[in-house]
Amino acid sequence: MIDPRPHPSLHLRRRRLRDRLATLLITAGGIGVLVSVLAIGVFLALEVIPLFLGADALDTDELWRPQPVEGAVEPRHRWRPEPLGEASPAHYGMLPLAWGTLKAALWALLFAVPLALGAAVHSALYMPRRLRARLKPTLELMEAMPGVVVGFVAGLLLAPWVERHLTATLLLVMTLPLGVLLAGGVRGLLPAPLGRRLTLGWAGVWLMPWLLMVGAITLWLAPWLEAALLGGDLRGWLAATLGLDYAARNAMIVGVAMGFAVIPGIYALAEDALNGVPDSLAEGAQALGATRWQTLWRVVLPAASPGILSAVMIGAGRAVGETMIVLMASGNTALMTMNPLEGLRSLSATIAIELSEAAVGGTHYRLLFLAALVLFLFTFLVNTLAEVMRTRLRRRYQRREGGA
Repeated sequence: MIDPRPHPSLHLRRRRLRDRLATLLITAGGIGVLVSVLAIGVFLALEVIPLFLGADALDTDELWRPQPVEGAVEPRHRWRPEPLGEASPAHYGMLPLAWGTLKAALWALLFAVPLALGAAVHSALYMPRRLRARLKPTLELMEAMPGVVVGFVAGLLLAPWVERHLTATLLLVMTLPLGVLLAGGVRGLLPAPLGRRLTLGWAGVWLMPWLLMVGAITLWLAPWLEAALLGGDLRGWLAATLGLDYAARNAMIVGVAMGFAVIPGIYALAEDALNGVPDSLAEGAQALGATRWQTLWRVVLPAASPGILSAVMIGAGRAVGETMIVLMASGNTALMTMNPLEGLRSLSATIAIELSEAAVGGTHYRLLFLAALVLFLFTFLVNTLAEVMRTRLRRRYQRREGGA
């Protein structure tokens, strides 16, 4: 009887052929990605080069140094690429745009990184598996929310509410973290049976009513405190005492909205890095007498630091390149201040606003391509630096682990 099954050698050749084909496709895809990224950079550079060549070449000092401005005693940075008349020439200062980009990213990271890393540590190390299996996909799905929706909510709902309740907003920034610390302290003072019921794994659940109560009390007390301490006018006190002006759409609003959009990506990558640390490392540290807090800071976080660093860097790249949230929630005023209550203007938002109005081939048109090139180089360098640092940290940790 003839065996209908193929000869083993034929089956082996087919499997090798499939493996080679898959390897070829993966290699071609990787090379295609690299070529595409380089092609984008080359295209932007070719559009920008004419800006600095020829008789009408632009001086780089006009881009990055203060220039004389009509009506001002001292030179200033100003972005106004189209002249308003003979007495009001064009100004090509791009430093306010770069400053606004970094300022928006900074405030977004200040809001997002503590919340994302705290959530990642809690879900990876303390949260029960059943709750984690439901909560993690929900948080990761938040990353799919379009930036235009977040910007719409921030610009039309959040900004007016903060403008009406500025005192309450600033108080909430202080009272909510203090409320979390107070809840932890009170839990430690509770009787043992009750304290065991309020487990750390379910802290996200039993903290919610407490934080809602803290927020409600803060909102109730805010008008009384503003009237008693500041004469009922916080914005006037900020302007008179600290010299801080207030704009309805400002860097603080952008930071909260953009941070909300950045949190899911940072959380997902950091949580995977923490969850990938072998349980034997934490168990060994606790067996040697380390507390849970010491195990977290001295064992788990150093082991997961390469992945955590990559998560933060990728979040920074997302924040720098974000367009619609900054466009809709920042006010788009090209200012160079550290005041979080004033507006800003980023490179990406400027491109989105002005590219359709710029004459093709003109100075304004090529300046927008220069802004795109600056964004491209910045994100490329940040991601490259993150990969280099991640690789070095991983090798250092592996050497330590091997030596031990």
